[in-house]
Amino acid sequence: MHSQLVAIIKRLEAMTEASDGEVQVRRFEKDGVEKCTVSYDSATETFELTEGDTKESYQFDNIDLVAIEIYELIQ
Repeated sequence: MHSQLVAIIKRLEAMTEASDGEVQVRRFEKDGVEKCTVSYDSATETFELTEGDTKESYQFDNIDLVAIEIYELIQ
């Protein structure tokens, strides 16, 4: 569990460290099924998580909160 959460946070941190000014997007999957996509907008410093099943979107300005949400979706 712990290592999976750490891996998620590292992927999110990499998104925040990109310096090209583009919105960063990552997909999170479980067993080849997309559970969510996450985008990071460096201009607003916010993450947007879109659930794969419901297509509902959520905004986060805290990396830990978005990591926990991703973790719960891929469990």
